[in-house]
This record gives sequence, C-alpha cells and structure tokens, in this order.
Amino acid sequence: MQDHTHVRPWRAIDRRVSRKIRVGSVEVGGDAPITVQSMTNTLTADAAATIDQIRQLEDAGADIVRVSCPDEDSTAAFKTIAKAAKVPLVADIHFHYKRGIEAAQAGAACLRINPGNIGSPTRVKEVIQAARDHGCSMRIGVNAGSLEPHLLEKYGEPCPAAMVESALDHARILQDNDFHEFKISVKASDVFMTVAAYQQLAEAIDCPLHVGITEAGATRTGTVKSSIGMGSLLWAGIGDTIRVSLAADPVEEIKVGFDILKSLGLRHRGVNIIACPSCARQGFNVIATVEALEKRLAHIATPMSLSIIGCVVNGPGEALLTDIGFTGGGKGAGMVYMAGKPDHKMDNERMVDHIVELVEAKAAELAKAAAASLEAAE
Repeated sequence: MQDHTHVRPWRAIDRRVSRKIRVGSVEVGGDAPITVQSMTNTLTADAAATIDQIRQLEDAGADIVRVSCPDEDSTAAFKTIAKAAKVPLVADIHFHYKRGIEAAQAGAACLRINPGNIGSPTRVKEVIQAARDHGCSMRIGVNAGSLEPHLLEKYGEPCPAAMVESALDHARILQDNDFHEFKISVKASDVFMTVAAYQQLAEAIDCPLHVGITEAGATRTGTVKSSIGMGSLLWAGIGDTIRVSLAADPVEEIKVGFDILKSLGLRHRGVNIIACPSCARQGFNVIATVEALEKRLAHIATPMSLSIIGCVVNGPGEALLTDIGFTGGGKGAGMVYMAGKPDHKMDNERMVDHIVELVEAKAAELAKAAAASLEAAE
C-alpha cells in the first residue's frame, strides 16, 4: 500500500520522539515500527503448553510475547521456553527479586518489573546487574490497581498524577544505577485515566512507552475500550509498543492490535478488508462473504487491501483505492476490480474462491517485489 500523506496531510501522524531500546532482536522506540505483543495464560511451568501458545501468537504476527514467572518452577521452565520461541520473551516479575535474576539467566529478553516492589536497593542492584549481564531490557509496569500506599494517601485515589509519579520514581531507581534500557507503561481499566496518564508521562520522559488499557474486558467490550483509548494515544503519536488486554484467547489480542494500527495507517499486516454493512441494495450476501473471506485469508501476512461492497453506489469508489475489489451488480454476478480498475465479471457463487485465488496471487507478487527491493538495497 502506498503512502499518500504528501497529498493527504490530514492522515499524517507525528510520532513522539523517544529513544530506542532493544527487546532481544526487536527494536522498540525511536523510528522502529510500533510492535504488537500479547501474554500467555498457560501455566509457565508447563513448558509444552506455553510453547504451543507462543507458537500460535507467533503465527498471528506477535512481535513480542510476555510470560509470567511467579515461582521458581516457572523460571526453571523458562529456559526451555525461550529456546523454542522465535520472538523475544518478556518475563513478568512481581515481588521476588530472585525470579528476575533467574529469568534473565534463562534467556528473557526483557523483565517486566517494578523496581520499588522487589525489596532493598541491594536487591534492585542485583536484578539490574543480571539484566545488564544478559542483555535484558526492562519494562516498568504501573497499574492503577496496584499503586503504592503512600501515593494513594497523597492523592486520595488512583489518578493520572499518581501513576506518573510512580513511574518516574521507579525510572529514577534504574537511572541512578546507570541503567537506561527500559520502557514504561501506565495502565488503568479507565480509558480517561489511562490516556491522561500517558499524555503526562510522554511529556516527562523520553523512554519508549508501552501502551494499553489494562483489564479492558471481554472481546467486544475490550476491543471497543482499547480502540478508543489506545487509538487516541496512537493518533497523537504516543506509543512504541502495544498490548490489547482482553479476557479472551491471546491470539485475539494480536489481531485487534494489528487492526488498531492498520486503521491508523501506522502498520500493515495481512489483508485489510473494506466492506459495506449491507442493505436492501446488496447484490449478494455481504456479511457471509466477508466472514468467509476473513477466515480463508487469515494466513496472508503481506499487506494489501480488498473491498467487498454489495452494490454499485459506493463499490467503484472504494475499489478505486484498493488492490482488489468486488462490487455487486445484481443478476447473480458482480464486477472484479484490479488496482482500482474494472477487470472482469464473476458469478456470485464462485466469488469467494475466485477472490481468494486473486488475493493469494497478488500477495505472492507483492512479497516477491518487496524481497527484490530489499535485496537491491543491500
């Protein structure tokens, strides 16, 4: 898909300038693409089950996967899990500093930790040293639901100012130990509080920001809340890596995350299907067609666009801006558009199979061209 911001300046998003860190092989911040991540919900001590879920997340396009390490059995299994993973793993650490050290030794690319809740300055230094020795970055994860007692007493309740103060206090601990490979999140389940906290934090520090609405809810409600909150921040240029928190299969988090980025033109993966909501004018069953195409095109990772419109009112105009389009024309057939131009007619009965074939061929063509361009650049 082409970048037309030079003629459509109203689509331009100026990303906040942040310094770049690494989470294993993945860059976060600076001019790096906004990464999408999720978290396993299997028992980490069950290495086979956790590896299987990581594989599903990788197939869905996850750039980074977080794995909880609440006990020694988990960090013992982490070494096996990290070796099997194709993407960098973040070890989720709470309270016990030894789990952080063990996870770093076991191959974690990043430690999700709050320096203030793992004990004395000496213990914090030990975790920082382990991270430094093993090339780990860190994420300071502040949640509205677990703010420090002294901040709740100071502010009276969880609020953006309290979250930002907590984040900066924790960041200072790392900075005082000359450790700067960290990113920060300030999450709440309340959209207003989350957005305000990130806006304030973005002005206060230059580290990368991990953006999300925590405990957003089930698939539909959580997607809506995440899209409103995260979309507002990303549209304003705030956010270097994202996690959509859903009470659902973690794979859904990756799908929603990419859909949010695609809707803002910040990142493209897979087929972006533009479809009408359908009405009495439709020349075919739009809803059933789109459902079938989403399932059958889920394996396509190459960025491309497809319009499926039920009638000729908006169909030709939408097809003008997509790689492939289909517009219902009545009498059991519709028009197939290629690169915005009418190309040939197709019977409705054979439409889905035909469109899948066209998309797969176009995706292969685009992937080959991208590979050739990369080879020429090198």
